[in-house]
Amino acid sequence: MITRTVIAGAITAALALQGGASIADEANACIGNSGPVTGPAAFGGKAIRMGAELAVEDINAAGGVLGQELEFIQYDDAGAPPRGVDNVRRIGLADNCVAMIGGYHSTVALAQRDPIHEIGMPYVGTIAANTKVIENGRDPNYMFRVSAKDRWVTKFLVAEGMQRSANNAIGIMYENTGWGKGAYPDLQNALREQGLEEVGAETFNWEDTDMTPQLIRLRDAGAEVLIMWGLDREGNQILRSLQKIGWSPQVIGAWGFAGNLGELAGELANCALIMQTYSWMGELEPSAQALYDRMQEDFGIGSQEEIRMGSGVANAYDAVHIIAKAIEIAGSFDRAKVYDALFEVEHEGLVTSYSPAFERTEERHDAILPEAYKLTAWYDGKLLPLDQTPCE
Repeated sequence: MITRTVIAGAITAALALQGGASIADEANACIGNSGPVTGPAAFGGKAIRMGAELAVEDINAAGGVLGQELEFIQYDDAGAPPRGVDNVRRIGLADNCVAMIGGYHSTVALAQRDPIHEIGMPYVGTIAANTKVIENGRDPNYMFRVSAKDRWVTKFLVAEGMQRSANNAIGIMYENTGWGKGAYPDLQNALREQGLEEVGAETFNWEDTDMTPQLIRLRDAGAEVLIMWGLDREGNQILRSLQKIGWSPQVIGAWGFAGNLGELAGELANCALIMQTYSWMGELEPSAQALYDRMQEDFGIGSQEEIRMGSGVANAYDAVHIIAKAIEIAGSFDRAKVYDALFEVEHEGLVTSYSPAFERTEERHDAILPEAYKLTAWYDGKLLPLDQTPCE
């Protein structure tokens, strides 16, 4: 396996272009990634790296792509959009990779759209789910995704929330970021499609430690289900604040709460429901078990619950295989040809069967359709398939 993980700060566009680097007709046999190798969401960067490296290992063991071994290069953005932008230029210009896979934070992915299109390099997201990362109005649109789409996730969560609310009384808590603010109108639209409105909606900021005022307002408005849109650190504070005010609504969240919520919140996280595209918990199919065994050997994974952001592992694994197939179909490392070939790829993946992976509509630059989404639950510090817990 050929791989590099680069833990470094941002560079400027000028530095990326030093030495006369330019966009060549034929790119190199590498796939890059900008993700959080450091910082509070480093588990997301590790998930992407594990999935991508396992895929590269498989591809190279089978002869590589077009007779060349594939290389995976990961740069650290620590969740900071400017670093993510500079990493696109590193991957696309200095490294001249044929494509890149996207990282953890939607705020970073949104900032990367411009440099991706300036370079003309295919981007295939693996975690960041903001709808407008993909549905961005560009033509041609070089942004693709093998992950969830927030607009589809909101419909999934609203449907699940309605099943758990006698009066269809749904409240919303969302983080005050590009990701959270992008999801809120999607949630409103998903509710309107059901003839509903939220009973209330509240925001919070990164590193907020007391959410009691927002939660008291939602409680007093009559919310029975709380749809949460945020990350583990703040999710922990929401659960602690719920305990402070003695309120126990059904909590159901987007997958930003999938990494460390059970570890941070302990028993308070029990039966918090989280949307996922894939789970490594419990009995696995033989092919998935073989990959899990390799994760134990290659990355020191000791038990299934140590796989944080398991959807990211599976999504990245599938994304790299899809890119490799597109290169083979294109018969070239020319990015424009690989872009066209992405619409021809069919692949039996870990997450789902991609038939085809993408279509030439903006909506279907997303590969994982809603029917592949799964509901999981935190229980005893583990994020388990719902049917493996006492939760409902």
